[in-house]
Amino acid sequence: MRPADTTGSKRRDLAELSIGYALILVVLWTPRPWQKPLYCVAAVFLAAVLSISFTSWKRMGLCTANLARSSWVVGAALLGSAIAILIAAQMHTLQWPGGPIPFLRRYLGYAIWAVLQQVLLQDFFLARLLRLMRTPNSAALAAATIFSLAHLPSPILVAVTFLWGLAACLLFLRYRNLYPLALAHAILGITVAMAIPRPVIRNMRVGLGYIAYPAQHPAQRSH
Repeated sequence: MRPADTTGSKRRDLAELSIGYALILVVLWTPRPWQKPLYCVAAVFLAAVLSISFTSWKRMGLCTANLARSSWVVGAALLGSAIAILIAAQMHTLQWPGGPIPFLRRYLGYAIWAVLQQVLLQDFFLARLLRLMRTPNSAALAAATIFSLAHLPSPILVAVTFLWGLAACLLFLRYRNLYPLALAHAILGITVAMAIPRPVIRNMRVGLGYIAYPAQHPAQRSH
C-alpha cells in the first residue's frame, strides 16, 4: 500500500471514530423527545460504517475460533458475579427480581444492549484504534478510556467500564472471539444492577439521564 493510501485510510478511521463517538455522546446528553431521532441517526451511521468496513465474521470475532480457549472468561465473570451477589445479600442491597420470568423481563433488554456495546467496543472503536495507534496495548487503553468516558457522570460506571473495557480489549487481542466477552459483559452488568442500590447507581443511567434521575424518581431520594 502506498503512503498516500495509508494516510487516507487513517484519516477515514479518525473521521469515523470522531463522528461515531460524537453521535453517541450527543444521544446520551440530549433530552427527550429529541433523543430518539438522534439515536436512530447514530445507529444508522454506526451500522453503515460497520457494514461498509466488513471483511469477515472471523475478523469481527463472531466465530468459533478460540471459543473453547476463551470460555474461562465467562466462568470468571460468573464467579465474580456470585461473590458480588453474596456480599450484596449480606449487606441487604441485593435487588432480586423475584423469579426467572421477572428476571428476564427486567434484564433481557440490557443483555442485548451489552452484546451491542461489546460489538461497538471491539469492532468499531478498537479495530480503528489499532490502525491509528502505535501499539495494540495503546489502542486497547485508548478504547477503554473513551468507552468509560461515555459513562460519565456516573463515577461507579466510569470506573467499572474502564476496567472491563481494558480487560475486554486485551482479551480480544489475544483470542479474537467476541462471544465470551459479550456474555461476560452481560453477566457483570446485570450483577452491578442487582448488587448496587438503584439510588446509588441511578438505575445504570449515564449522561443526562444520570443527572435527571433524582428528579424523575423523587420517592427514592430518602433511601
